[in-house]
Amino acid sequence: MKPRNIFILLAAINLLNYIDRQILFAVFPLIKIDLHLTDTQLGFLGSAFMIVYMLAAPVIGYFADRTPRQIWIASTAFLWSAATMLTGLVKNYGQMIFARGLIGVGEAGFTSVSPSFAAEQFPVKARAKVLSLFALALPLGSALGYLLGAGLGHRFGWRTAFYIVGLPGVILAAVALFALKDKRMAAPKEQRPKAVEYLKLLKNKPFLFTCLSQAMGTFTLGGLAAWMPTYLHRYFDFNVAQAGAVFGGLTIIAGAAGTFLGGLIADRLFIKTNKAYFLTAAASFILALPFAFAALFATGKAAALILLGFAIMFVFLQTGPMNAAVVQVTYLKIRSMAFALNIFIIHALGDALSPAFIGRASDIYGLKTAVFTAVLFIIPAALFALAAARAHNGRAA
Repeated sequence: MKPRNIFILLAAINLLNYIDRQILFAVFPLIKIDLHLTDTQLGFLGSAFMIVYMLAAPVIGYFADRTPRQIWIASTAFLWSAATMLTGLVKNYGQMIFARGLIGVGEAGFTSVSPSFAAEQFPVKARAKVLSLFALALPLGSALGYLLGAGLGHRFGWRTAFYIVGLPGVILAAVALFALKDKRMAAPKEQRPKAVEYLKLLKNKPFLFTCLSQAMGTFTLGGLAAWMPTYLHRYFDFNVAQAGAVFGGLTIIAGAAGTFLGGLIADRLFIKTNKAYFLTAAASFILALPFAFAALFATGKAAALILLGFAIMFVFLQTGPMNAAVVQVTYLKIRSMAFALNIFIIHALGDALSPAFIGRASDIYGLKTAVFTAVLFIIPAALFALAAARAHNGRAA
């Protein structure tokens, strides 16, 4: 299979990854009524997914670096897609948490393996752009999750929405199983990576600081992804469908623009310095902060949405460059493990906490104050990106 076709297939599955992950948040108000939940319980649905997601990733990453990776790509895509469809059958809160956990296991496997698999099909000088294009699935898939969830949920009910969005992933998982082939040479048994490589990665300062930077950014981004449709519903009088459509539209336009531009900027800057990925990320966080604060304090609907759009664009600039940084600072034989540990760190300290944090803070102080507090985490995100740039010496570890 040609590299371009491999990329298209993986990107399509990655798009479904984020659709299936984010559709839940678009139908929060409907689920809240149907299952009689508090904001804290709603927020924990996002956190429950992330807890399982981050715990499963290191386990799957370890085995994926010892076996053909296409098996993991296909089987985990099938698992989360089937679990998405099963979400429509849940009868209570406990079953909903269980279904979200299964989705977390599946998506953990795919995102541990697929970025490096995609990047390895292309030359080094193009990897930030390639991974930015791959990462377009985040804003596009998230936005489609909001749009599909809001539209289907409003018209047919939230259960039908889950049935519909889960089916395509089952089909593409079967395609991946037969179409993909891992070109990485199988290492002799004694040379295969061992679990101790995780400890070595934690001693790799550029890698660790990259993960911590992403974790702080993910705390903010994951929290906003979970709660902004509800925020727009409460403070600007949008109905559920309108709130999902508006936030989804902003995410498509601003998020996609930021993700694509980030890759282009980092690849051009890479010609001049091997610290390009980290510097691009730091700049993106710094630029996002004032727009995010201004959006929260804006009183007019149009002004708030425009400012929020710029904040989303800038915070997404770092997506491709930071994924390229993980590839840059680690060796080929442990890249699935590197992305798996990356997933564990960024979600353990990021959006495994923030949806529930915002939900709890909202119950006590109000949603606006809760979201403002979450935005503050962009500051350490920028500082850790600068620390990674300072620590990087140009070599992988």
